[in-house]
Amino acid sequence: MVKKIKDWITNNTYHHSQFWDLKQLVEKKEEQNLTISLCLPTLNEEKTIGKEVVIFRSELMDRYPLLDEIAVIDSGSEDQTLEIAEGFGADTYLADDILPSIEKKKGKGENLWKAIYQLKGDIIVYVDADISNIHPRFVYGLVAPLIHRQEIQYVKAFYDRPLAVSGGIRPSGGGRVTEILIRPLFSLYFPELTGIIQPLSGEYAVRREVLEQIHFPIGYGVETSHLIDVYTKYGLDAFAQTDLDQRVHENKPTRALGKMSFGILQTFIKRAKALDIIGDISDHETILRQTQAIEDSYGQEEIEITEEERPPMIEIEEYRKKFNRKLD
Repeated sequence: MVKKIKDWITNNTYHHSQFWDLKQLVEKKEEQNLTISLCLPTLNEEKTIGKEVVIFRSELMDRYPLLDEIAVIDSGSEDQTLEIAEGFGADTYLADDILPSIEKKKGKGENLWKAIYQLKGDIIVYVDADISNIHPRFVYGLVAPLIHRQEIQYVKAFYDRPLAVSGGIRPSGGGRVTEILIRPLFSLYFPELTGIIQPLSGEYAVRREVLEQIHFPIGYGVETSHLIDVYTKYGLDAFAQTDLDQRVHENKPTRALGKMSFGILQTFIKRAKALDIIGDISDHETILRQTQAIEDSYGQEEIEITEEERPPMIEIEEYRKKFNRKLD
């Protein structure tokens, strides 16, 4: 087991600088007749979305035609996110308007799932829209392993995650849910997945034929679900990971991370039960209880968090018609 993980890390871990020759990368993409779509899932990201679209469009469409489309899939922003993105040349969509015959749901995972239907690429790369140090490497560093190696199916980003604090950047921190929750769970039940340095990173590139076959939790559990489902179906060798150096974004408070962890844990239990990895566990509650101080006393806030999920896109009739796909 240890040798397997070590060998995988050695053979399937990259640094974005290995793919600096974008001209060559575009040539390889065109030789394979691949199309690549970039999805930026958004909710009230007017501060950062414009810069992301400008950089990706100017460098990876106009200068080097690596991307075939840049699309914003929005959850219903109340700021100027969509207007700014469209003004700088991105295609913009409201998640609620995609597959309108299906019951509407809210969540980042919902946006990612609907992107499979809306976008045309053979490869879809997802990049969060709140990155303040955005750079073309957030795309080419992820799609390059898929272009160079046909056996790779899913590429995750990893990076230093400094905490954005007043007065500057601290050179450490971030990834708290990974180290406190996900890595211990993977160590217990999916030890080979511990080789993935940042399993919860929001940046990854995936082949369409993989994305259409897996479930999509609509909330916090989407990345965890992806890793377990792809690993179960294709094995560890289907993954690669790329070091993107550093990612700077606003850090979430501890209470928000508690909500995230609660949703992720629901997803993990559901997957582990389906795979018969853990014993019988009765249906769990969906109420997260957090204690808070109210003046001179303490009380509990009860928060309903239900980690619903979407089926594999291949099961949706409209998708099969649009892309001429068939159920196995």
